[in-house]
Amino acid sequence: MVAVPRVLLGSGRIFRFFENNLTAVNLKYFHATAPTFAERLFTEKHEWVRVDGKIGTVGISHYAQESLGDVVYAQLPDVGTELKQTDECGALESVKAASEIYSPVSGKVVEKNGQVEDTPSLINTSCYDKGWLFKLELSNESELQDLMTQRKYDEFLKSQESH
Repeated sequence: MVAVPRVLLGSGRIFRFFENNLTAVNLKYFHATAPTFAERLFTEKHEWVRVDGKIGTVGISHYAQESLGDVVYAQLPDVGTELKQTDECGALESVKAASEIYSPVSGKVVEKNGQVEDTPSLINTSCYDKGWLFKLELSNESELQDLMTQRKYDEFLKSQESH
C-alpha cells in the first residue's frame, strides 16, 4: 500500500503524518468532518471566535445581533486585559435590549475594533466581517474543544427554538 498524506488541524497547529491503508472513503470522511483552520467556533451565549495562529478574533453571531436589534452602543475590553474563558468583558446596547459580551476563550486582548465603537451598527450589517469585537492572544488553546462548530451551533439554535 502507498502511504497517503493526511493533515490534521488541532490546537491551532497543523500536523502532517502518513497512514497506511487509508481508503478514499476515509479520506473523504476526514475532510468532510475536520474543522477548517479559519472556521468560526461558537459559544452557547452566541459569541464566536476564529483563530489564526495564536490570535482569536471574537464577535457575536448573526442570531445574537438579530435578537438584539439595532446595536447603538458597544463597550469592548481594553487592550492588555487578561480574560478567562466565559469572563464578562463588555456590553452591547440596542434599541431593544442590553447584552453582556463573554469571552469564548482565555487570553490577553491585543486589539479592539474601534470602528465598532464608533459605528456599532457594523455589528448588524457585518457581524462576521467588519463587525468583529476584539482580538486576543490565546493562552489555552485546548478551550477551543469546548466550543461548537457552525453545524453544531445551528443544531443548538434549533434545539432552543423547540423549548
